Amino acid sequence: MNKTPDSNQPIGIFDSGIGGLTVVKAVMKKLPHENVIYFGDTAHVPYGTKSDQAINRFSAEITRFLIKHDVKMILIACNSVSAVAKETVTSNAGSIPVLDVITAGTQAAIATGSKSIGVIGTLATIGSGAYERSLRQRNNQLQIKSKACPLLVPLAEEGWTDNEVAKNTLSLYLSEFMQNNIDSIILGCTHYPLFTSTLQALFNNRAVTIIDSADSIAEMAQNLLVRHKLINTQTSRGHFNCFVSDRPQRFRELSERFLGRPVPDVQIVNLA
Repeated sequence: MNKTPDSNQPIGIFDSGIGGLTVVKAVMKKLPHENVIYFGDTAHVPYGTKSDQAINRFSAEITRFLIKHDVKMILIACNSVSAVAKETVTSNAGSIPVLDVITAGTQAAIATGSKSIGVIGTLATIGSGAYERSLRQRNNQLQIKSKACPLLVPLAEEGWTDNEVAKNTLSLYLSEFMQNNIDSIILGCTHYPLFTSTLQALFNNRAVTIIDSADSIAEMAQNLLVRHKLINTQTSRGHFNCFVSDRPQRFRELSERFLGRPVPDVQIVNLA
């Protein structure tokens, strides 16, 4: 970025699809006066089945799109991008700071003082081992259990987050966690915060901390903006602009489930 950053510039947030709206929601709650631009790459979702080369290419294109919209910060709300392409985003962003959900979730888990941490995520995220590496870089004495929970994404998009199907699915997935005295659970997918109340009920007889990477990255963003004197000083609520690469109607239909309110205007963009 050639010019000096300005506090009125928006925060750019992106994900492979709609799940990143949980990060938008957390940012809006923590920083209600900030303007936000969101990009969901719905033409290529899910990233978890794509090659590293493809994920890096998509991430570079989205980063350049956000830079054209004059963002002052970029939040990677996609675990696959965080695991595979953060360096690509950072190099394309230049002097614009970049935060990612894996680093945010890791730091929040370490801050709890937990000795035994569980990580749940998609098959791709768990298979990458990114959370385990990030955690062990900070404390190689940790006990870490990781579990892929692939059915949670379609359940979240169906709105089945607190019914018997969700409860039974989580109980089956996390039976190993319940037997191994897990202290904290990192939600390693941006869809998973929708299951927080169901998870808390599942572990209601034990002190287990649920680590929501969306909340964690919002707090990191706030701290960074304060440190660089870039907090938006406007008194009104910030503007929200939403872009997707395909299927805007479906995105709009699901947006209230993830954001807590409908997105009235979703613009479609062809990055190529």
